[in-house]
Amino acid sequence: MKRYIKPVFVSLIAAALFLESSCTKDFEKINTDPISYGKDNWDPNYTLSSAQLFYTGSFDFAYDTWRGNLIYSSTMMQGLSTVVSYWAGDKYMLNESYTAAYWGTGTVGAYIEQVRNIADVVEFTRDQPKYVNLHNVARIWKALIFARLTDLYGDVPYSEAGLGFYTKIYKPKYDKQQDIYSDLLKELEQATAALKDDGDKVTGDVVYKGDIAKWRKFGHSLLLRTAMRLVKVDEAKAKEYVQKVVGKTMNTNADNAFILHDESGSRVTQNRNSQVLLGDGGQENYYVKWSKTFIDYLKSTNDPRLQKVAVTKLYLTEGKDQNSGYITDPAKQKGMPNGKDLGSNAQYNISSDPSYTTFADYSSPNPNMIKRTSATFILTYGESELLLAEAAQRWGIAGSAADHYKNGVKASITYLNQYDGSLAISDGDAETYLAAHPFDAANALKQINTQYWAHTITMLDFYETWSNWRRSGYPVLSPVNYPGNATSGTIPRRFPYPSTEAAINGENYRAASAAVPGGDKLSGRVWWDK
Repeated sequence: MKRYIKPVFVSLIAAALFLESSCTKDFEKINTDPISYGKDNWDPNYTLSSAQLFYTGSFDFAYDTWRGNLIYSSTMMQGLSTVVSYWAGDKYMLNESYTAAYWGTGTVGAYIEQVRNIADVVEFTRDQPKYVNLHNVARIWKALIFARLTDLYGDVPYSEAGLGFYTKIYKPKYDKQQDIYSDLLKELEQATAALKDDGDKVTGDVVYKGDIAKWRKFGHSLLLRTAMRLVKVDEAKAKEYVQKVVGKTMNTNADNAFILHDESGSRVTQNRNSQVLLGDGGQENYYVKWSKTFIDYLKSTNDPRLQKVAVTKLYLTEGKDQNSGYITDPAKQKGMPNGKDLGSNAQYNISSDPSYTTFADYSSPNPNMIKRTSATFILTYGESELLLAEAAQRWGIAGSAADHYKNGVKASITYLNQYDGSLAISDGDAETYLAAHPFDAANALKQINTQYWAHTITMLDFYETWSNWRRSGYPVLSPVNYPGNATSGTIPRRFPYPSTEAAINGENYRAASAAVPGGDKLSGRVWWDK
């Protein structure tokens, strides 16, 4: 019965803080007498809650978020910039423990916290009609988890992963990314189609609270995003699956998938990006800023998002106290160049840069974006519409590229109130921006994907920023060539496999490592990144 007790230490914390009262009426009994719960009376909804929450980051001090999403992805994509010495991302330095963080260890990371939990839900609910919706929501969520894993690393354990209890396979094979993607598309299509309006209420769902209509739109939108990854390696399959979801994806920002966090559960339930950017573990609150590339882009187009997402003089000293008189004036915003430090070489020291005045003059994320209770965005209407705009432009399907572009940009501008009401931007302001920057068919792919880059940066989903940049090539970013970098001054294309896999799963690891195009390093490439 051990498998069914496993989620108690975190699942029940998540359940107590996130689920509706109907889901937690047995909390005290479960928490005080877990031995009484086995496969015949355990409610797998609790485990879904954990899998969803841990997709936003590890419970252990945002272990993977800090290293994978922020230290590496955010700075490589020039969304954020920093002079903190151990932030290796925009210097293209290899810190193997950081690039391995999302994969994880025996206690934290995607495989132990996300894959194992969601595999339990999928397998436990299989062939149980009373859990038809829970089972298929879990299949969709499992596809979400593995899409990110394979996008970051390439070939990964997939078909045998997380199933040791059921299969007794403890050294899972690494599936080819091409095969993983074929199965992800199949799973998303089938699982979304199998959701039932009259089926079970998914009580453990902390995203949509069991709203099956929204889960259908999420499933179709995720299928769209997954299919579009393949445009450079299997365009026919990409087009085939996009056609299947036309008219079925998210309709408004009300369909956005996000988790609102709770402060009372400490590290387990608080927003992961916030824990890092508020300086819980270091001085990131003072030394991490918006990148010059990002701020310059917003300023160059008079983007209304600038006055909402960026502030100067948020921290006047290295302490943790925020200045309540921070400045939101767009004209005063200034991004910090990437690839700078606090070292003795004047070429790289930030104080020698022509942009430098005082450190407090560089723009920080608006504090209302990074509250401990803030939202972690998972998939949005804005992303979906921009991807449909690209599909329409590429293949003449899905309607008007110009209309989808307009919908996508408007949604990307107006969704910010879901962080906090103070960040709201009106439809009118969004339409004024679009009138000044209309769809340009001659530069459509650049325009669409640059907007996607800006949108996912404001979502703080830098994993997705990096993946779509690798897929599309836009925007064209100027690389940093920092001394001693691991990529010969090129922007990294993937994370190397964890070196610990050599001891844990040696034979499978060695075969996968040897098969990486360009080598098992930061400059190697995943299958779809041609």
